[in-house]
Amino acid sequence: MRAFVLLGARQYAVADVPRPVPAAGEAVIDVERVGLCGTDVEFFTGEMTYLREGHSSYPMRLGHEWAGTVSAVGGGVDPGWVGRRVMGDTMIGDGTCRRCLRGHQHVCDHRDEVGVRDGRPGALAEQIAVPVRSLHELPSGVDAVLGALVEPGGNALRSARATQTGPGDRALVLGLGTIGVLVSLFLRAQGVEVHLLDRSPRSLDFARALGFEHVWTESTLPHLPFDAVVEASNAAHLPATALDRVEPAGRVVYVGLAGSPSTIDTRIMALKDVSCIGILSASPGLEATIAAFADGSVDPRPLVCATVGLDEVGLVLANERPTGAGAGPKVHVDPRLT
Repeated sequence: MRAFVLLGARQYAVADVPRPVPAAGEAVIDVERVGLCGTDVEFFTGEMTYLREGHSSYPMRLGHEWAGTVSAVGGGVDPGWVGRRVMGDTMIGDGTCRRCLRGHQHVCDHRDEVGVRDGRPGALAEQIAVPVRSLHELPSGVDAVLGALVEPGGNALRSARATQTGPGDRALVLGLGTIGVLVSLFLRAQGVEVHLLDRSPRSLDFARALGFEHVWTESTLPHLPFDAVVEASNAAHLPATALDRVEPAGRVVYVGLAGSPSTIDTRIMALKDVSCIGILSASPGLEATIAAFADGSVDPRPLVCATVGLDEVGLVLANERPTGAGAGPKVHVDPRLT
């Protein structure tokens, strides 16, 4: 089968690789959509921390935001899975450690990360094999486009819920990449007055096109009481800004990751009686995200600006925008396209 293989920093090929054979407890899925994200870009450029820490190495197969249809199953798996439309959890714990047994498999020290850590090839291929326990079935109203947005959506839903805001509250979202926009959509669905901040004119215009009225840059952000701030950028200075701008007794949610260490003054956090929450994974929010996409309370489709084939993945990761791309921040891949 055809697969996108990252050979090294900025080195890649679309190669013929063996089709996966499902081991016991696994399923093989025919991949229909894969989302490209910032983590994939960091692997492409060689900047991803996992490469330095030894969790990941080249050559590797990326792709952890995906959807498709089960085509085969291994031993011990209900054959009724065949034909089901699914997406999969990126984080797969060992299932036996203290964290897994407490329901926190996404922070298991021995976890697999599909398309991220060594040992579990990603979905930028015609097929992928994963444990059945990582699959989430998609209802009829959630097609492959929406299915491939569930993984980033789960991170965003968890971030929005962690603010503990609702009608009458005001929240600020810093950074309007895919996660930041999705957080904003979930906050709006919660009835929150949402304010958004970014430095990119295209991102700001896109947010306005989605109906958000309160869109700012750092220089124009008004001095308003924000009951919660979600930091979803990759800017090293904005985590401190989030803490500065949140109301006393408010909540700051950190879901963005900068390329260099960020610093905050914990004295401010204590003196303002602020709660700070970190969000790593979509895992605990996948089912709720699927439900929100299915009932239409959140519609993430406008985020997808283009769908390309495997042959164009390298160009996208190199920051080349596809011809005719729309305004959204997310590029999808359909491995079936040639």
